Amino acid sequence: MKRILVTRFSAMGDVAMVASVLREFQEQCQDVEIILVTRPFFAPFFDGIPNIKFHSIYPDQQHRGLKGLYRLFKELKAYKPDSVADLHDNLRSNTLSVFFKLFGYRVRQINKGRAEKEALTRPVNKIKKQLKLTTERYADVLRSLGFQFNLKHELQKNKAELPGSLQLHFQDDKKYLGIAPFAQHPYKVFSLERMEQVIARLSNENLQILIFGGGQKEKEAVEAWSNKYPNVFNTIGRFNLKEELNIISNLNLMLSMDSSGMHMASLAGTRSLSIWGATHPYAGFLAYGQSEDDCIQVEHTSRPSSVYGNKPCLCDGIEAIDLVTVDMVVEKIKQATKISN
Repeated sequence: MKRILVTRFSAMGDVAMVASVLREFQEQCQDVEIILVTRPFFAPFFDGIPNIKFHSIYPDQQHRGLKGLYRLFKELKAYKPDSVADLHDNLRSNTLSVFFKLFGYRVRQINKGRAEKEALTRPVNKIKKQLKLTTERYADVLRSLGFQFNLKHELQKNKAELPGSLQLHFQDDKKYLGIAPFAQHPYKVFSLERMEQVIARLSNENLQILIFGGGQKEKEAVEAWSNKYPNVFNTIGRFNLKEELNIISNLNLMLSMDSSGMHMASLAGTRSLSIWGATHPYAGFLAYGQSEDDCIQVEHTSRPSSVYGNKPCLCDGIEAIDLVTVDMVVEKIKQATKISN
């Protein structure tokens, strides 16, 4: 059995996309063992994928700095991999790749298409076209190592067992909508005031709403929604990552930003509507198996301003995500869940 070392340390959505790719890779290349190197928090993304060994990186502890990365290299070299697939191409993964190259290992790294993305996001003379999907960029690294496989880009729906405390909340006569209203960068977030309007308009429908993601501050805001509106349940801080994935697999639909919520929905095989502002699906980060038709966005010549949403995107003086209206979001959800208009 051939053995590949695969590295992708962050971010959450990217690691979830790697999991989608490796699931299909292992279905088609069953004689390959993968040593996956990422942060321990992400381990549930890879549950159920055969022939994967998980090796955690602790970049703030024993694997910190050059000395720590060399320690990680020695840990990984003990697996005796045949080759290394660097799906990250950042300072840490590049350093690790150099160590392996110096010891004669075959290493292949992702081509992130930085020049194309720069042309897509620059302020003037943008070249607006669909770039290669990030999932295909991950797959290309494995193909460059000699493996032939194709990505279907289809959702695989497999309902997992719900946490015990939620089993009574799920009934056959209701539709279940997940909402992941937060993102790392503010320019990717549909304002909480408008999201509350969406929830208010949907809460009296035959629809159970479950809110995902965020820390203590976000938890308090969502708790206020769940106390104010019927059929709204706050999952924040109540479940671990594995349990959240199991819950998402039982949803009829997810609503998210261009964020990890969309990618978790793909892993769980659940259709996701996504709201886009400063970023754009053209950059290649649409979640695996999701449809561009389910992207809620308003096209404007200024969009996108960045690949990751860390820069403002003013469209005639209005932030790009603020062009998306409450009506647009509510109507899209009603169409997707087939509840009354």
